[in-house]
Amino acid sequence: MIIALLLTLVQSPPSDPKPVDTRPVDATAPKIRLEQGGVEAPKQPELTSQSTWTRSPRFAPVGLTRPDGDFTTPISSLAAVRGQEDNTVVGIGLVTGLSGTGDSIDAGKQLLSNFLRTRNIRLDAQSLASKNVALVQVDCTLVAGVKAGRRVDVTVSAIGDATSLVGGTLLLTELTDITGQTVYATASGPLTVGGFQAEGQGASAKKNQTTVGTLPNGGKVEREVPTTLVSEHGYIYLDLKTGQDTLGNCVRIAESINSLYPKCAATTPDGKSIQVSVPRDLPDTLHAAYLQTMLEREIVTKNIARVLISERTGTIVMGGDVRLRPGAIAQGAITVTIAETPVTSQPGPFSQGQTKTDPRTKLDVKEDNSGLIYVPGAVSLQEVVDVLNVLGTTPRDLITILELMAQGGLLEAEIRRM
Repeated sequence: MIIALLLTLVQSPPSDPKPVDTRPVDATAPKIRLEQGGVEAPKQPELTSQSTWTRSPRFAPVGLTRPDGDFTTPISSLAAVRGQEDNTVVGIGLVTGLSGTGDSIDAGKQLLSNFLRTRNIRLDAQSLASKNVALVQVDCTLVAGVKAGRRVDVTVSAIGDATSLVGGTLLLTELTDITGQTVYATASGPLTVGGFQAEGQGASAKKNQTTVGTLPNGGKVEREVPTTLVSEHGYIYLDLKTGQDTLGNCVRIAESINSLYPKCAATTPDGKSIQVSVPRDLPDTLHAAYLQTMLEREIVTKNIARVLISERTGTIVMGGDVRLRPGAIAQGAITVTIAETPVTSQPGPFSQGQTKTDPRTKLDVKEDNSGLIYVPGAVSLQEVVDVLNVLGTTPRDLITILELMAQGGLLEAEIRRM
């Protein structure tokens, strides 16, 4: 029997050994656990989005002082001479040499075709590629008395859908007055753009504005803008500037001029200008010197109590004549934080299920619990600043408080929104 069993083992072929997997094992690879009769469902997303609102520490201002005495201002800073205004001339031009960042509209093609016709080159507008050209508006400011032949700075801004003016050159453009009939300047040359833009398939970078450029000394004055110093009736008019047009300033300027030249100055009926008579025996060449002696005089200004507010940037500017009446203020800010985190549920393979997205919202509401604060009266700008700093609010909250204080009579100032 033993001999028969040995013969059977010798005659049966040996079975092939099972191959061994010698590939390295990745410890970070997800482990899939197989169950009898099914496959494990894929792992669901676990990440969540967050939204937070924080407030930076309050800035502690440093107290500043100025020398004692009245604050005086020269008349030249308070009033402008009528007839010596700056003038703006505009034009529509074409910027060429762009690297595929120009307009895609047909207006640029048509303007390029019209420009070529001035050079006796006739091409159909539809046959021109406009991605390297851009339709632009050209602006230039001519100061009073600028003479023909002088060079001036020019600003160029895109009108169409051009994405960048970097590397472009402005073709010769005529700059006219508001009627478009009289040419006062021309402009041409390479643009200077204070920014850049770089794009790829998956990312882009941009700094500053790339659709606005300048031409330093790129404009040339072709015609002088008429200006006057003395009117046809023999008077010089000094118009108060914006923000300085108070009756007090108007009267004080007239008194200061009369102290230098008796009975030469008088206020206009509207209280916004000063009328100065010019001696008839004074030569025209001395009119400028006669006016300059008045503009150099300094007076103690009297301005309107005004608070300037910019809600877009949260900026507040107060004048020195702002006053506060006693009152009480309670201010409680409400902060609402909302975070949306949709969750997608993915069914397992062969499960006959459907992908489903469920909304998930995280809502956080925070309300400040502040009590009623007594606001004492303030008669100087420093006292006003000290009182408002006690409230401890942000500039945007302070804007609302100032508006309500003005409506309630606590703030003695004009609120002007910028």
